[in-house]
Amino acid sequence: MTEKVKLPRTAKGKKPVYFDSVTDKLLSMVLTLTSELSVVRDRLDTVELLIEKHKLFPQSEIESFELTDEVNAIRNERRAAYIARVLKTVQDELENLKAEDESDNPEIIKP
Repeated sequence: MTEKVKLPRTAKGKKPVYFDSVTDKLLSMVLTLTSELSVVRDRLDTVELLIEKHKLFPQSEIESFELTDEVNAIRNERRAAYIARVLKTVQDELENLKAEDESDNPEIIKP
């Protein structure tokens, strides 16, 4: 299996502001969540249709599924990446504020 190449996802230039900046950030997070959920629902629907078509296992097995440590670790990693995507606008804002603070206070010694 080939390894995925990760490209930086940082846009250049200023973002347009449609409402106030807080509302724009919240709207961006909601739209990110909406698009993620839409993809998950489509994929889940596909899986359920294939399960039904091929009579692979009863739906009750999904409810009684027990996670292994390996599966749990994979899910935790995926969840952390997902949360990072959802909260990207907040993280960008924190980084901008930190950079502004550091440029306003150059005498602060960085650890």
